Amino acid sequence: MFRTRFAPSPTGPLHLGHAYSALVAFDMAQAAGGEFLLRIEDIDLARAKDAWERQIYDDLTWLGLRWPQPVMRQSDRQPAYDAALDALWDQGLLYPCRCSRADIAAAASAPQEGAPLLGPDGVIYPGTCRDALPPTGPRPQGVTLRLDMERAVRGIDAVRFTETGTHPAAVSITAEHLVHEVGDVVLARRDMGTSYHLSVVLDDAAQQISHVTRGEDLFDATSIHVLLQRLLGLPHPVYHHHRLIRDDAGKRLAKRDDARAISLYRSEGMSPADMRSILGL
Repeated sequence: MFRTRFAPSPTGPLHLGHAYSALVAFDMAQAAGGEFLLRIEDIDLARAKDAWERQIYDDLTWLGLRWPQPVMRQSDRQPAYDAALDALWDQGLLYPCRCSRADIAAAASAPQEGAPLLGPDGVIYPGTCRDALPPTGPRPQGVTLRLDMERAVRGIDAVRFTETGTHPAAVSITAEHLVHEVGDVVLARRDMGTSYHLSVVLDDAAQQISHVTRGEDLFDATSIHVLLQRLLGLPHPVYHHHRLIRDDAGKRLAKRDDARAISLYRSEGMSPADMRSILGL
């Protein structure tokens, strides 16, 4: 069965880019006779607000979208994230990291290393806290945990997925690329107990998502997600990375772009049909 989702974070108002992503996913599900799900990605409890979550429901309902109840909320799913972290820890694939962002930037830009390389998570981690042997004992709590990418890809020549979005293709990402151009990504943040990469993979599997629909800015992160699916024995969905909605300067819209908030257009009398028209749908 075709099943896709829209997974916003309740950390600010939904804008035109969110409207486009939600409508693309909903329309794909409708065309396939499938199902459209809503998921609230609220792992960042310091920034997530109930008022923003209520606004998500209001804006999407106004757009004409509908979805099954109850809605999955990431803040309810820490036990699932813990179980996956335990499994990866027991395989020797995780290690604790105590580096700050400033530490990482300084180490990565040291003269002998040259200019820092950028991956899906920003500056590629230089391996400061990674030991020659994986750590032993129980998984530590309340610390940042990184995936040891070199160990994670042993025995794997590449990860592969099907892309049907802006540039449809059968995509193959080599293990060498994952090690050198993605690096040891964070799978649990000290203040969250999980990360986007881990939670999105587990949540998509739990909701039996067959087609992941999202913006093309997340294309480079997909290799991480497909690798985690492989390590955790989870199914591989099809991916559909769509074009981004940008401002007049060509910059991708962000939560701070309140001037393009769906609620503002609503208050000015725009109809859902008008919204579809300006988004080219």
